[in-house]
Amino acid sequence: MTVSPKQALKKQMKSASRLYAVQALFQMESSGQTVEDVVREFETHRFGAVYDGDEMAEGDVDHFRAVVGHAVNWQAKIDQLTDRALVAKWPIDRIDPVLRALFRAAGGEMVEMPTPPKVVITEYVDVAKAFFPEGKEAKFVNAVLDHMAHAAKPEAF
Repeated sequence: MTVSPKQALKKQMKSASRLYAVQALFQMESSGQTVEDVVREFETHRFGAVYDGDEMAEGDVDHFRAVVGHAVNWQAKIDQLTDRALVAKWPIDRIDPVLRALFRAAGGEMVEMPTPPKVVITEYVDVAKAFFPEGKEAKFVNAVLDHMAHAAKPEAF
């Protein structure tokens, strides 16, 4: 199956918006900023912006807003799904804040959007690799998201 340049660009933009969503959720938690303020800041200063000659990726604004919005609006449900996927000694409030933001973004997309769970898992494992190039976190993310997906959308498997 051949992918057109337009389809490839659309996929790239969605991938960038997922990375930005994780960063935005992390920023909200660490700074106490509102979702509106963070979304506005990202749309203004990240999407396609150029800093020191480096261009930031252009993201899919609608996808970004949806992921962040669902992650915030469904946080309690997503955190419960995540907690069930983690071992009892490691509830979500004890894990790395970047991973927490990642699980919330992925959970928002998984719970409230039509994206197939396997796509969500693959995309957010790639996001984990961007933040944690060593690799062990990516395997952890894969396992947790797989568990979450089976609980959230068992019909997809």
